[in-house]
Amino acid sequence: MLSFIKKLVLIMVSVLLVNSIEAQQKPYYSQYILNNYILNPALSGIENYTDVKLSNRSQWSDIPGAPKTTYFTIQGPINKSDYKTTPTSFQPQGPDLRGNTYDDDNTISSPHHGIGLMILNDKTGYISRFSTYASYAYHIPMSIKSKLALGVLAGFSNVTLDRTQIDWATLDPNDPAIGYSNGDLKKFVPEMGMGLWYYSPDYFIGASVLNLIPGRVKFVSEGKYGTYYRPNYFASAGYKIPVNDDLFAIPSVAFQWTSPEKTLLSGNIKFQYENKLWFGASYRYSDVLSGFSATAGINLFNAINFGYSYDFASDSRLGAYVGSTNEIVIGFLLGNKYKGDSCPKNLW
Repeated sequence: MLSFIKKLVLIMVSVLLVNSIEAQQKPYYSQYILNNYILNPALSGIENYTDVKLSNRSQWSDIPGAPKTTYFTIQGPINKSDYKTTPTSFQPQGPDLRGNTYDDDNTISSPHHGIGLMILNDKTGYISRFSTYASYAYHIPMSIKSKLALGVLAGFSNVTLDRTQIDWATLDPNDPAIGYSNGDLKKFVPEMGMGLWYYSPDYFIGASVLNLIPGRVKFVSEGKYGTYYRPNYFASAGYKIPVNDDLFAIPSVAFQWTSPEKTLLSGNIKFQYENKLWFGASYRYSDVLSGFSATAGINLFNAINFGYSYDFASDSRLGAYVGSTNEIVIGFLLGNKYKGDSCPKNLW
């Protein structure tokens, strides 16, 4: 009986995965607070240094063909002259001999530009999507402390279907949706996106849309079958709250929606201690599978940062069968202007 239940659960989750593929929903990230840039091009060049991130997310460990997402991002500013922090930055430590803190607290910053690059590989079952995007943002001062960033991205995705990984069992392998080739089937898809990000040292709020060009990827020239690309909408907001001189709390929320009616809502609380470590937790509500996650990280040598999150499902119907989700983020800070290149002011 237990074996039958497990097989039934595998079938149910596989159907959910296929539905997600058909709508081409962008991946979910437990540690979005560590790298909002991956979902919003307006963050290109938001800090005074070049920010590099590497991440790997392995989801639903007990489900064959479960999603696996890997990405590389790099983004940095152009002509950024101020040293102001954002809510997800560390506060500067020690005296500032150059007087930049005083200047930042009393003058309006000049506008600046930002550029970036994203490379992402997202694999679910026998379908993979390798994407490359370039991004640009313009940061406009709105007051002494706040700025508004407008960003765009453009690139392409290479969608691959590997027939050799399909277990046909007793079904006919001559599927009219993917043709009769025994090898990989590939399609190139152009992609665009845009975003807004309003931020100050104490709060941020942003919105973006990816997959801005709607369309359908077909692996055969005839027929109604295909993988649909529809716009993905994102919104997020957060606020930095001092707990004491050494500890800050950053509660945040994130919303993701994709037609038809695929919704994901996440609430996150992150505690940041000095310039050394952070920890936090979040709850995710999803049409596919809801769950909790715990996150922790450390800043090493003021240049390398490491974050880890562990997710587990809370859905009573499927939670006992899908297994766990693990996500790792490694960050590098290059060319930090504040008090020399070796003293970063940001946790990641």
